[in-house]
Amino acid sequence: MLEVKNISFSYKEKPTINAISFTLEKGRSLAFIGESGCGKSTLLKLIYGLYDLDKGEIFWNTHPVLGPKFHLIPGMDFMKYLAQDFDLMPFITVAENVGKYLSNIYFEKKKERIAELLDIVEMTDYANIKAKNLSGGQMQRVALARVLALEPEVLLLDEPFSHIDNFRKNSLRRKLFGYLKEKQITAIFATHDSSDVLSFADAVLVLKDGQIIEEGNPKEIYNHPKTKYIASLFGDTNEIEIDGKAAFVYPHQLEIVSKSNIKVEVVSSYFLGSHYLIEANHKSQSLFFASDNEIEIGSQVHLKKKP
Repeated sequence: MLEVKNISFSYKEKPTINAISFTLEKGRSLAFIGESGCGKSTLLKLIYGLYDLDKGEIFWNTHPVLGPKFHLIPGMDFMKYLAQDFDLMPFITVAENVGKYLSNIYFEKKKERIAELLDIVEMTDYANIKAKNLSGGQMQRVALARVLALEPEVLLLDEPFSHIDNFRKNSLRRKLFGYLKEKQITAIFATHDSSDVLSFADAVLVLKDGQIIEEGNPKEIYNHPKTKYIASLFGDTNEIEIDGKAAFVYPHQLEIVSKSNIKVEVVSSYFLGSHYLIEANHKSQSLFFASDNEIEIGSQVHLKKKP
């Protein structure tokens, strides 16, 4: 189990991480979400031991996680951390990068392990290509394979799919998180992509100004956001009055009806493939709702929240 106990850290006078505590069981995945600058990346680095804590403690199975003051080479042996810069060796091949930390004593097993990892990140065809000739997305996939090579107990990922093309991202996410579950590797990842959180995280921490403002099951937090900030991390959000109370409503939760208290005028229609995202004017503010069909600009319609 990972235990983070009341940790704080600051680069200067203002705390970057302020009194954060949480626990995470072995084999589970935890997502950090929040606006840029909220402390997601710093929190990952603290958990890995790259910085010394101002206050608090971090333990993995009763083993303390300590910073540079206590280690000649910062970082913990039982963890692997993938930062947003991939730190590949440019003049050796993809396969050599992935196998860099694997022992040569059992060479055939090493080759099999490299092949397995390249298959997970869909880079088998590039095994003999030098890293310097890869695109940013390809480098990110190789870096993922390399941090998996030694099967860490804890894997820390900072925006792990940020450089990867959308058409490949979904397949890669399914393979990676499936592998982590199979091997019971504890995973913590910082992301801006709500799909990462909703589909693959067992739990989520919502960060703002270096503090946890919400934590729990991703589905529950998505369905019942306490603030517009939290709701907006999952996509377009409307703040409207329902039964005399402010409610945070996603576009797909609104439907057109013949009569309601929410009357809007259509401003734009955006085709998204499976549906249209309609932008409308409601009491001098923008409101968004989903529609199966394009709606003519200037049309007036009534909306209500779906049951």
